[in-house]
Amino acid sequence: MLSTTFFLLTVLVTVSNAAVTRRATRCPGGQTVSNKACCALFPVLEDIQKNMFADDGCADAAHTTLRVAFHDAIGFSKTKRSFGTGADGSIFIFPEQELSYDANLGIADAFNLEAPFIANHSIGVADFIQFAAAVGLTKCPGILRPQFLFGRVDATAPAPDGTVPEPFQDVPTILARMADAGFSPAELVALLASHSIAGADDVDPNLSGLPFDSTPSVFDTQFFVETLLKGTLFPGTSGNQGEVESAMAGVLRLQSDSELARAPQTSCLWQANVNNQALMAKSFQAAFAKMQVVGQDVSKMVDCSDVIPEPPVLSTTAAQAFFPPGLSRSNIEQSCKAVSFPNLPTKAGAPKAVPSIVQDPATNGACQDDGTACVAPFTKST
Repeated sequence: MLSTTFFLLTVLVTVSNAAVTRRATRCPGGQTVSNKACCALFPVLEDIQKNMFADDGCADAAHTTLRVAFHDAIGFSKTKRSFGTGADGSIFIFPEQELSYDANLGIADAFNLEAPFIANHSIGVADFIQFAAAVGLTKCPGILRPQFLFGRVDATAPAPDGTVPEPFQDVPTILARMADAGFSPAELVALLASHSIAGADDVDPNLSGLPFDSTPSVFDTQFFVETLLKGTLFPGTSGNQGEVESAMAGVLRLQSDSELARAPQTSCLWQANVNNQALMAKSFQAAFAKMQVVGQDVSKMVDCSDVIPEPPVLSTTAAQAFFPPGLSRSNIEQSCKAVSFPNLPTKAGAPKAVPSIVQDPATNGACQDDGTACVAPFTKST
């Protein structure tokens, strides 16, 4: 895993060095940044900190902005130019097309949340989507401060259907789609660390805000532990496409996560994250930085990472992975045969259902899950 970690960190450094940098300058608000162009981000930062995230921690708004950042960026292909131009804002610029795709079901929540803020600021749609995601991540303990490059070129056409991997697809199909977008299996697993702070709103039609692990407000390695536990129940109705049994009441397990955790191509990459907070955080930081600039010319962008707030620190004690109450090593379905599964304590107490993520009321609005009434209140770049 040392070689994998080195590769991911090299990607992060390469992206950073490719950006345009200048000497430190003072912004009108008194902030000091490495490039004057970054001053334009502080009014946006102040607005979304106060009014979008509302100091509510690693909650629904943070989860929502992170999800749409990936769905927008993955609209790219190294072999098919028609697949789109990556992290280009097309998912919001052409919402009535892209939000009608099955894979984007639920992204209407993000449109309702973010569109009014995009309309009130002068930065591009693509930059706003990725900036909001980076800032949202800093609400979550355990995250390393994300990098942020500024200066994306907005889309002039929508990405077609089929660019976003679906939870019901098999591992070879998902790996092939990600490889075509420029991501290795190691980088895919690194990006899926985001499911540690995520929830599903579109898999079970009868439930919303279902978390993928028992600690959805903390960026920790529990997700990688709990996806390897033998599934025994569904949090809601059974038989939903893309869902398999999870090990705990209230937690939803995606079929794709379950299969990637057990597949020979990715099982050891998956298990390596268990109780290894440093590896998980560094690998995600690098893969996320790469994802945020897919399809963009980083040589024409400005490194504005110094605008991104420092995230809260996750203590060593809080980062300790564990087996949920009533479960143990005997419940693990270990697929990585090369390395023994780590010894973990079992959390004290009786098993109980994990609460759903409280949904942000701002995600409700005119924009519907099928793409109807998703009219962009901002001007498209050309």
